[in-house]
Amino acid sequence: MLLFFYTAALYLAVILGAPFWLYRLLTTEKYRHGLRERLGQVPTRVLDAIGSRPVIWLHAVSVGEVLAAGRLIAELQERAPASRVLISTTTRTSQELARNKYGEDRVFYFPLDFNWAVRRYLDAFRPALVVLLETEFWPNFLSACRSRGIPVAVVNARISDRSYPRYLRLRSLWKKLLSGVNFALAQSPEDQARLVAIGMDADRVRVGGNLKFDVRSPETARVTGEIRDNLPTHAKVLVAGSTLEGEESMLVRAWPHIVAACPEARMVMAPRHPDRFTPVAALLKNSGLAWTRRSEWMTAPRQLPPGSILLLDSIGELASVYSLATIAVVGGSFVPAGGHNPLEPAQFAVPVVMGPNYTNFRGIVEALRAENAVWIARESELQATLIDMLTHPEEGILIGRRAQIVFGREAGATDRALDELLTLLPGDAK
Repeated sequence: MLLFFYTAALYLAVILGAPFWLYRLLTTEKYRHGLRERLGQVPTRVLDAIGSRPVIWLHAVSVGEVLAAGRLIAELQERAPASRVLISTTTRTSQELARNKYGEDRVFYFPLDFNWAVRRYLDAFRPALVVLLETEFWPNFLSACRSRGIPVAVVNARISDRSYPRYLRLRSLWKKLLSGVNFALAQSPEDQARLVAIGMDADRVRVGGNLKFDVRSPETARVTGEIRDNLPTHAKVLVAGSTLEGEESMLVRAWPHIVAACPEARMVMAPRHPDRFTPVAALLKNSGLAWTRRSEWMTAPRQLPPGSILLLDSIGELASVYSLATIAVVGGSFVPAGGHNPLEPAQFAVPVVMGPNYTNFRGIVEALRAENAVWIARESELQATLIDMLTHPEEGILIGRRAQIVFGREAGATDRALDELLTLLPGDAK
């Protein structure tokens, strides 16, 4: 009955919000991107490549999940060669990244949670296994998998502070739906307890660790090599990664003071979302600071002058560029957005500075904080913190080394997930 009311509310929301969505579809290209796939049109490029092989369907919502699942996807395909691993995502940025990484014939948009859209995909793929990253729980999708007897596993499972109360209010709905999930590997004991609290059987939830501790930087991006070749050995590089609105302007205001204290500083600024590349370029243009766009600079790479800013207007290169950093500022943490992944720079022993809003990566940040391996600063403290770390690098070097040790110590979640997932595959899918 609750599932019926959920579906009815979903349709009602679409009807009431139709003017808004129609306006967005007409005026904003990103809302049109992949719309047919979201509405249940299974892409022929994916179907044709499957052939008669069993399908393992892995769903990764956004860029962070696609990157975290990289090794899992590769090894799952290697250890189950008879199957075809397919990847669905929700956001346009993650879709583009996944297609570049795995090929267009493996990647598609996850369908909207309408029965008819979900049914078309399940009828077409007949998956031998569905793997959900984090807690991407969609009631009609879970119900359809359960009724068809499709094994479902959740890896890297996490229940955020913001979503936990909402799950608890609908515990009776989730208890029934989650009974069809074969197992969940939680990121932490707290996430394990929350999954049980919202209705999952305790004997089906285990702590598996965080896949993001297993992320290794891909091959050095071309831009990384070009930046390195165009920097003097004494240059200091601040990489501001995954920044959100408000954080770029904060850094721009602080930058002249930072350069005055450390004249050999350069900054690489990498906005989180591609649709912010143009607004951030306008911000930099109006600031009067020396800057250039990566897309333009790469046509004829040249030395980056002291005090300049390079706008990294690209996807998938930040993890590699972090290797150049003297200090990394990890964005999404100085605004109330929950933060982004500090492990990407930590793997290179780069000292990380974050703001106080890191709830999306609380387990990781707390593991780093326990070893004094990350620096947490409020916005009002950021400028002074960066100046101090750039002009007195000894403590920053120690922070970076400790972070790299934590990164290596916490690894292993991918192997644990693989061992569990393979037990759910039938013999003809291995």
